Amino acid sequence: MKPHFPRYNDTFITPSVLSADFTRLRQEIKSVEKHSGWIQVDIMDGHFVPNLSFGPHIASNIRKITNLPIDAHLMVERPLNFIDSFKSAGVDLISCHIESKDFIKAIQRVKSIGLKAGLALNPNTSFSKAIKYIGQVDLILIMTVNPGFGGQKFIEDMRKKIAQAYEFKKNKSAKFYIQVDGGVNASKALDCVKLGVNSLVMGSALFKEKNPSFIRHLNSEIKKCSLL
Repeated sequence: MKPHFPRYNDTFITPSVLSADFTRLRQEIKSVEKHSGWIQVDIMDGHFVPNLSFGPHIASNIRKITNLPIDAHLMVERPLNFIDSFKSAGVDLISCHIESKDFIKAIQRVKSIGLKAGLALNPNTSFSKAIKYIGQVDLILIMTVNPGFGGQKFIEDMRKKIAQAYEFKKNKSAKFYIQVDGGVNASKALDCVKLGVNSLVMGSALFKEKNPSFIRHLNSEIKKCSLL
């Protein structure tokens, strides 16, 4: 059965398993999936960013655990080299960085094999650079920290970029998700939703939380204050 994506005007939490406890990955995913839009895997190659994470095998294991869509965020120098292996692993959406090599070809490849495509922007990259590609993608990912490491603080200046993306989406009646990733805790999640964000990527703030009702409560709160 093909995973069901949220609507483009829905708001939802996107757990990033980079911060999950991999010794109990099934339990970690099952604890959040009911209140999540999809699951994200962060892929790092040690070149585009200094850190290394994991490969397609983790995505394929997650595919066996959940029926939610899986989003592969490729923080890699040459995303085109990774597309087909993640498709085979069962992912449903692949985001490539505008700062990476051959990102246009990578996005085109993602779409050609029937997946949703995202375009990610580092903090120093302006939203204006993404505008001409929006018609080719299903998601704009606004990095709210510098990519490569979890647990960083949200960069407040990214609020302006989020607002620009939302204004473009509203004025053009465009269909794409606005996603934020980095330093998103409960209060920042609510702030971002008020700016027009759909997909709130949460890692450390979610999986380190001891209160089992945290995600249910937060999911309820973001629905109340959504602009969408």
